[in-house]
Amino acid sequence: MTDYIRFEHATTASNVSAGEQARWLPRHLATGLLFPANDFWVFDGRRAQFNYFSGRGEFLTTRLSPDAVIATQCAVAFEAAWERAVPHETYDPVQH
Repeated sequence: MTDYIRFEHATTASNVSAGEQARWLPRHLATGLLFPANDFWVFDGRRAQFNYFSGRGEFLTTRLSPDAVIATQCAVAFEAAWERAVPHETYDPVQH
């Protein structure tokens, strides 16, 4: 686990207490899932924003796709991952 992910996990409890739902998906639970190759956000079910990062994790750029089919594919991929992911309250990064 990277230092950033350790930091992110350690600080997520405050987001959860504020009402955010957070889950963690260990790689071994992701087997068989199909994901877009890049980080993304889906807006209003019709547009997907893709965020591009370097191999070292630095943000490079973003692109908004107006293609509703791509947005739907991203939403379906997210839901499949969300179903397998472990809720923050029960996730132990040392165990996973």
